Amino acid sequence: MERRRRREEMIRDYLEPTAILDWDHRRVLAFAREAVGATTDPVEKAVRLYRAVRDRIRYDPYSPFYRPEHYRASEVLRRGRSFWIPKAALLCAVARSQGIPARIGFATVKNHLATRQLLDYLGSNVFVYHGYTDLFLDGRWVKATPAFNKELCERHGTDPLDFDGRSDSLLHPYDKKRQKFMEYLEYHGEYADVPVEIIVDAWKAAYGTERVQGWIDALESTGGASPRRIFEGEDVTT
Repeated sequence: MERRRRREEMIRDYLEPTAILDWDHRRVLAFAREAVGATTDPVEKAVRLYRAVRDRIRYDPYSPFYRPEHYRASEVLRRGRSFWIPKAALLCAVARSQGIPARIGFATVKNHLATRQLLDYLGSNVFVYHGYTDLFLDGRWVKATPAFNKELCERHGTDPLDFDGRSDSLLHPYDKKRQKFMEYLEYHGEYADVPVEIIVDAWKAAYGTERVQGWIDALESTGGASPRRIFEGEDVTT
């Protein structure tokens, strides 16, 4: 009985709105309601929400990252583009809005198929604290990764990552040519909210404080708009 009570309390923690996962914001609620439509099945709701976040929010690795508001669900929707963690946070928020317990998880991955410009920007093909969403469906946690929109995947020669609501949906190990695409190196666990300070500190440790501060300074100089050209136009590496 005590164990069940603790579990129920834990699950409730993954349903609450937060300052970042602001699912009670009208913009977030409208997005979620439009995505799920008339379905009442939690698994089908999760699938529809996943596809909406994956494809309607464009992937942009040069989006701002150093303040809590950069990850806020309502702000991600307003901008219409962001990188892996804010997209995972948005999926977490809209899932909670539909009564689906959700948390955000992190892993370090090696990206074997990035643009030349992005690799130069990071100074590495290791992506530290790549985000995914953990959803509680049919009595267990399943992982969903809504980072890359359909058009971007097609341009990079891989099928868009799908999610059926019943099994983990993690990044493809290979592309259509059977070349390495994404390799998981380390998992960092799941959180009830986005740990912004932990993420920024991890990036400074991985990429160098000076490099990360340079990204921040560039974003500050443009009012938070990416000073780089559109990611979709960059050179695909092979």
